[in-house]
Amino acid sequence: MTAREIITKRLNHEGTSVTPYNLFIEYELEQKIAAYYKDENWRTKKLRRFTTNSLWIDTQLFTPYDDIRQKDVYGAIWRMDKRPWHLETPPLDEPTLDGYDFPGEAAFVTPILERKAAAIEAYNADTEHYRIIDMGWGIFEHSWKLRGFENVLMDMITDEDFYAEMTTRITDNYIAMIKTCADVPADAFMFGDDWGDQRGVIMGPDRWRKFLKPCWARIYAEAKKQGKKTIQHSCGSIAEIYDDLIEIGLDCHESVQPEANGMAPEVLKEKWGKKMSFWGCLGSQGILCHGTPKEIETEIKRLHHLFKDDGGFVLSPAKPLMDEMHVDQAIAVIETLGELNES
Repeated sequence: MTAREIITKRLNHEGTSVTPYNLFIEYELEQKIAAYYKDENWRTKKLRRFTTNSLWIDTQLFTPYDDIRQKDVYGAIWRMDKRPWHLETPPLDEPTLDGYDFPGEAAFVTPILERKAAAIEAYNADTEHYRIIDMGWGIFEHSWKLRGFENVLMDMITDEDFYAEMTTRITDNYIAMIKTCADVPADAFMFGDDWGDQRGVIMGPDRWRKFLKPCWARIYAEAKKQGKKTIQHSCGSIAEIYDDLIEIGLDCHESVQPEANGMAPEVLKEKWGKKMSFWGCLGSQGILCHGTPKEIETEIKRLHHLFKDDGGFVLSPAKPLMDEMHVDQAIAVIETLGELNES
């Protein structure tokens, strides 16, 4: 089967003998791996590519501000010379949109139109890989960059009407971007929005349901009109809103950090595995940084066997393989994934 056929079956909860996977690696570690294999082209020889992303939607649209800062399309100023880059000055000092020039749909749609024809051509030419449109930052993330993280959590409590208006307008822009992709022959949208921390949903499940669930229901519905799968990235523990996400049309949760509260893959599979797929499950906080190469191999094979008969799974580290990883740990990941390809 092609990689596209394998992932399609998996997201339709059908088993395959090959476990599909994604593997992102930070730059310094990638160089160490190349030195280990003594081959700059090691990836094409060792790993199978399952996905392609010919259209990445830039929802930030940064422009230079000074030597170390950039400004995004909403007017937020970001410090870019640190790791990770971070919000320095949000554009809204107070919980009001009065006097604020909220960017319209054209600001987001025009860049897509400029790249869309080439993306359509690339997707049509690639029948081997599962074709994803990556949508970047989501509704909650854009809301806190407008107000600052602490402020926006307070807004949800003290200025509900403002927060609802702000997220509705952000969603309107998001929907316009999705509609622009209606004729792009991709298989799925990959959405991003970090709702969880290690303990649970950051703003609490009730406020997530009140403010963010209606926004994402609109977004998933628009994607479904195009016949595309919905894949949602969120870090942290979000199992407490899985039933809500299934209700509004989410097909797959990406990241799935197994160390977070209630996110053990075997538990998720038992409770939700017939209704939702999981993309990730290989722990970046635990096994990948603290495990021996043999323990890493064992965990990857455990995940392979857990899902191989009834699908609903794409294997991936919850985060990219970090520069701080030991090379022997990274090699264990690569070699074991390669072995799964041959099984």
